[in-house]
Amino acid sequence: MKSMIHTAVCGILTACVAGFSAIAVSETIEEKYQRACHVCHASGVANAPKVHDPEAWKPRLDKGMDALVSSIKNGMNAMPPGGLCADCTDEEYKALIKFMSEPKQ
Repeated sequence: MKSMIHTAVCGILTACVAGFSAIAVSETIEEKYQRACHVCHASGVANAPKVHDPEAWKPRLDKGMDALVSSIKNGMNAMPPGGLCADCTDEEYKALIKFMSEPKQ
């Protein structure tokens, strides 16, 4: 039941973010994180690895960056295809993964 609720919440958020993507032309990676990733990765919704928690990210990073980007683009578990960043490029996805997987500075 929790998984269904998380999936529904992330789906609704995807629709909202898609509406804002036209506005997000020149955001920094931190701004993109706040807009598109924060909702799930700040609290670990549906087992999303928490931001700035290298231990949570390690098993994912061990798969390689290309595999992680593929997971984002295709969706994984409760994360819809593209995550919540409808306008992200592969390079931005990589930068977001790096930002989220490194310890807070």
